[in-house]
Amino acid sequence: MPVITVVSPCYQEEDNVEICHETVRRIFEETLPGYTREHIFADNASTDGTLEKLRQIAQADPAVKVIVNARNFGLFRSTFNAFRYATGDAILLMLPVDLQDPPEMLPDFVKLWEQGYQVVAGARLERQEGAIMRACRRLFYAIVNKLADFEIPENVGEFQLVDRKVLDAMIGHEDQYPYIRGLVASVGFRRVIVPYTWVTRERGKSKLRIWTLVDQALNGIFAFTSAPMRLATLAGFTLSALCVAYAIAMLVAYFVLPNAAPRGITTLLVSLFFLSGVQIAFIGMLGEYVTAIHAQVRHGGVVTEQERINIDRPDTPGGPPPK
Repeated sequence: MPVITVVSPCYQEEDNVEICHETVRRIFEETLPGYTREHIFADNASTDGTLEKLRQIAQADPAVKVIVNARNFGLFRSTFNAFRYATGDAILLMLPVDLQDPPEMLPDFVKLWEQGYQVVAGARLERQEGAIMRACRRLFYAIVNKLADFEIPENVGEFQLVDRKVLDAMIGHEDQYPYIRGLVASVGFRRVIVPYTWVTRERGKSKLRIWTLVDQALNGIFAFTSAPMRLATLAGFTLSALCVAYAIAMLVAYFVLPNAAPRGITTLLVSLFFLSGVQIAFIGMLGEYVTAIHAQVRHGGVVTEQERINIDRPDTPGGPPPK
């Protein structure tokens, strides 16, 4: 039978992992009887009772695999590492255990996949967020979609069912800080978007913070476009030209209209601080690219694993290649 893999990242989710597992198991039994279930939990070094409950689940259910990270490597790194162990013919990239993305959508996703769509992407119609966050999100997608040579749909996250070919293409990037939804969009393939309602979390609190979202947004921009560096180059030439033009204008004014020409250090200070601020901003932009390149050339692992449960060897089918 075809295998469907569900990847569920978790961190400090002792109240949710059992419900998530039982919900997915029930959906397969009731609506996907012709498919073999594979459920991979990627635990980001939880310190509550999450890991113990995952051990119990995996001991009772061989379809469950658990990857325990040595520390918290962040949501995207942990999830991307779990992709390397997925053996499914189709893979639900991310089903967080809080179930805000409804797993009941999975049978509909599978039907569309059976029809030949290689990427079935869920789009969140409703979000419980303020106007400022909504505006920032729209601005981010406007920037990325304007500068990149592919489109990332605004309301589409990682709640996507992708074909095995798509996942293999994503893993082939060997990205040290993967922006998953960007990778899905960049590799292409035939895609359909399915709208759904993002439900309210019933148990526990979200672990995502504002800085984490900002970090993800910057990663998305710098990972998929070189436009910021080109903008810096263009701005540098433009400012240099304006400075030269200003210097010539002041020289002419000194001889033609000596009383009207500005004197003192005011003009010098304004120009100096303005140009210094621009330089610092662009150096920081350059640093973002250098940091990304540095992480890639070091060839470190996406995460460091402490333990694998129900996964025998790292070279199992669908697992990471031996080093």
